[in-house]
Amino acid sequence: MSTDKNQKNNKDKKNSFLSLLFTKLFGGKEKLSILEEEQMQSPFRTIIKNFMDNKISMSGVIVFLLIFAFVIIGPIFLPQDLSFTESTQRNVGVGLDLMKYPEELKGNVQDIAIGSTYTIGLSKDNKLYIWGKTKMNTVDDIKNIPEGMGNIVKVAAGFDHAIALNEDGKLFGWGSNRQMQAEPVGYVTTLKNISELYAGYQLSIVLTEDGSTYHFGNVMLNDYNEFHKYQGKLKQLAMTNEAVVGLTKDGEVVYLGNQSNSYSRIPENMGNVIDIAASTSTMAALNDKGEVFVWGNISQKGEGNVPVSDGKIIDIEAGRYHYTALTEDGKVLAWGYDNYGQATVPSRLQNTNIKELYTGYYQNYAVAEDGSIHTWGLKGYILGSDDMGRDILNRLVNGGKMSMTVGAVAVIISTIIGVIIGSLSGYFGGKLDIILQRLTEMVASLPFLPFVMILSSLIGNKMEPNQKVWLIMVILGLLSWPGLARLIRAQVLSVREQEYVVAARAVGVKKLGIVFRHILPNIISVILVSATLDFATCMLTEATLSYLGFGVPAPQPTWGNMLYGANSSIVIKNYWWRWVYASILLGICVISINVVGDGLRDAVDPKSQER
Repeated sequence: MSTDKNQKNNKDKKNSFLSLLFTKLFGGKEKLSILEEEQMQSPFRTIIKNFMDNKISMSGVIVFLLIFAFVIIGPIFLPQDLSFTESTQRNVGVGLDLMKYPEELKGNVQDIAIGSTYTIGLSKDNKLYIWGKTKMNTVDDIKNIPEGMGNIVKVAAGFDHAIALNEDGKLFGWGSNRQMQAEPVGYVTTLKNISELYAGYQLSIVLTEDGSTYHFGNVMLNDYNEFHKYQGKLKQLAMTNEAVVGLTKDGEVVYLGNQSNSYSRIPENMGNVIDIAASTSTMAALNDKGEVFVWGNISQKGEGNVPVSDGKIIDIEAGRYHYTALTEDGKVLAWGYDNYGQATVPSRLQNTNIKELYTGYYQNYAVAEDGSIHTWGLKGYILGSDDMGRDILNRLVNGGKMSMTVGAVAVIISTIIGVIIGSLSGYFGGKLDIILQRLTEMVASLPFLPFVMILSSLIGNKMEPNQKVWLIMVILGLLSWPGLARLIRAQVLSVREQEYVVAARAVGVKKLGIVFRHILPNIISVILVSATLDFATCMLTEATLSYLGFGVPAPQPTWGNMLYGANSSIVIKNYWWRWVYASILLGICVISINVVGDGLRDAVDPKSQER
């Protein structure tokens, strides 16, 4: 019997603890004794108690605090670069699968070709595998490979198209074909001795066994001369978005265009070159001594900062803004732009003997001696990317911080103005009350949204983006105070004749001291409720202005102008991630703040509470 009684007591204690914990976290009436019910408490403690008893309001507080922590702590781990754009990463879908290669390729890799957001793997048994984000636009999908290709022996991946060669020497192309870059035509289709394939931006080039080059696609964007003097002498090519260089059979690097530019100024005395590669804006050459030379439009991204190697380099590969190299002892080097970790070799590769290295855009694949595949670089985007190639998650975090900042500063400004005008108008009355109330009516009668749009358009166009952000905050604050001023005036009128105010006058307290030191603290709860509700209103107004194009200007993100960037039927239909997450966060945040405000209002008004 005693054992059963102890178990029952323990169960009651456990249930009591869980009930108390749930009550503290999510609100709800806590059972009190009669003496505790009748115990005198301060008004502030009563308000807090009543608010915490409201489950809906406490849930709103928790949700808002989670969003607030998300946008305040998030930028520490996701810093923002307002100047960043990347055309190759536009409208990339949700997911971290850009380097999620199929298991069938382990120990079975013949070749890997890396495109902008997709990768093509060729197995030793001549099968093609495609992974990543393969949809290039609303029409073209790299997964839609041509039928009847047979056994593939060569493959190349470009920006938005791919080309392949089968064992019979027949050439195939698929993907985007706006400039005929994926459709071999004319004499190219008759070639039977193709040795290498090269796919770039709107251009494809094939190299034959006799050292000649043939192209199809657009050469207007790329300085390539199909009648160059090195026909029949080449064994390798390298392409940027603007130029093509070749490596001759006798180890000389040559320029295959007509113009004189940074690419044509090839370094002298490079010796016998055995390999070449090209990033988006630079070229690189590797000689038989293991020395690497880089030239072209070398930027601050670090493509020219070739690291010192303990071993002799035997292979060099290039991505979008970075290079990788393989040494004779199976070690991997990487340098250049490292925004996605593509130029940082994983520590796990230090004790791994790498046999083959494949690099392109922001991805790297290293095949070890045992056939295992190691990847590093851009895995994808958790919430997708926008039309400028920017990470949606990054912009959500930093945009939320800006949206809340705009709302908070606007509320602070409007609250200060409303408190001062309402307090003075209510306490002093007379002519001052008449003047201040007419001013309040004038501001309140302005058509709010159109007036803000006009001011933002007229004044904002003459300002820097950061200055316009502050302008939006000030405009919202200066036009949002009339409601609060009237509310405070009414509250002051109701308490200015009470005993403690009369006593303060009797002892000689100054009038402004009575207003701001005695009356105002007694109506602070009303101010808090109004400010909370105005915070949500200001956030929603900023989002509306930004959505209409009159708010915070790009590239500075807010939830509102993220929706403005998705204001298109094409975006809404095909790139849902660009508007869904911003609208959900904005909606939940505003609803949570309004719920908290309603809870505070109910807690302040004792008539709304039932015993």
